[in-house]
Amino acid sequence: MKEYAPGYRGTLTKYVFIDSPEMTPSDLAIRAYEISQGVMIKETCFGLMITGKVEDVDRIVVSLRELDPTHIFIKDRGFPPGDPRRCRANLGGARPGFFGHEFEISLIRNISAGLNRLSRREAGKVPCPPSPDTRTKLDASRLKQIIESKEL
Repeated sequence: MKEYAPGYRGTLTKYVFIDSPEMTPSDLAIRAYEISQGVMIKETCFGLMITGKVEDVDRIVVSLRELDPTHIFIKDRGFPPGDPRRCRANLGGARPGFFGHEFEISLIRNISAGLNRLSRREAGKVPCPPSPDTRTKLDASRLKQIIESKEL
């Protein structure tokens, strides 16, 4: 078995997922290229992969997330782009983990909606729902009346 020699020793790779009505992965990539300073950036269908020194990658993802904080999400990746252990060019077909990303992207819209609602609530634009212990409980006899009134 051939010994593995890492090509990007001492680096960090992060995914930047985006599902924004305001910007596309291409828009995000252009901004990332503007501030990259030697960091490797790969545009993907779901956003970007950024590989470089830890402090450079962290600086870039913080800056990118500020562009649309409720629609841009960051995730660590264990392998740099093109790593022969994970690259689909070497393995054939979809990269292992791609289907997990596809599922995660489907959830991001719900997370973004919750974050947007939370920020509007904090700004006082959306009233807070009553807490469970302050709501009036429905009496069983009243529930029975409601059910009987809805009979067909």
